[in-house]
Amino acid sequence: MNNFKYAVAYNPNILHARDAKANLCSILSGYNVQVDVLDIDNLKSGYDFVFVIGGDGTILKSARFYAKFQTPVFGVNLGRLGFLSQSSVEDIRSAVQKILEGKYIVEDRLMLSGGRYSALNDFVVKSSVSGRTSRFSLKINEKTVCDYLADGIIVATPTGSTAYGLSAGGPVLVPGLQAFVIVPICPHTLTARPLVVPDFEKISICVNGESSYFLYADGQEFSEFNNEIHIQKSQYTAKLALLESGGFYSVLNDKLHWGTSPANIS
Repeated sequence: MNNFKYAVAYNPNILHARDAKANLCSILSGYNVQVDVLDIDNLKSGYDFVFVIGGDGTILKSARFYAKFQTPVFGVNLGRLGFLSQSSVEDIRSAVQKILEGKYIVEDRLMLSGGRYSALNDFVVKSSVSGRTSRFSLKINEKTVCDYLADGIIVATPTGSTAYGLSAGGPVLVPGLQAFVIVPICPHTLTARPLVVPDFEKISICVNGESSYFLYADGQEFSEFNNEIHIQKSQYTAKLALLESGGFYSVLNDKLHWGTSPANIS
């Protein structure tokens, strides 16, 4: 066994999280591995590897926190889709064995920076007035690209391209791509299409200033502004621990039933 210092982070507000946490700690104890248990709202640094129990939201929060410490996180799914997770509760014993034997890889995932926030999935800009359509001016490297008349704008990483951006009609980006995707939400013109840009581009979204707007980070944190917001690649990358499996394309099939006839989805 290695000499890593492990932690288990979990969301006590998710159903069955406490039971899953106790089971995981028991399995690790059986391998003589001591772990610290952390509440998702009280994360701490100083670990070499962190197991995260919860849904994608819990994993997103943990990955953002540990990105600046370059600590890998491994997701155990208790949510509905669990796109970022690598193991179910039922398979956790097998997953732990593989991890302790070093049979996993760590992928660096691009993150976004906007104001004082970072995002692993996406930033979303919307009006503070619910349901309001607004005019957004998109600039890249200080040069005007286009105006969107839409309900909002999504700027997503490849990791986040399978989240809100996909629901809004954006493309799926393979996680290894060094790019971001900009997707208008319910645009009021058929010429408004998603745009994929290199990750070194600096993105600015301008609003009319007549009302306030919110910038949402991964749907979990937000800040208010009324003029212009700047978004670019974060100096940090999230470290996701992945078991050696069929890769990203098999995840699309397993999680999103990609290319599967509706009649064959159970």
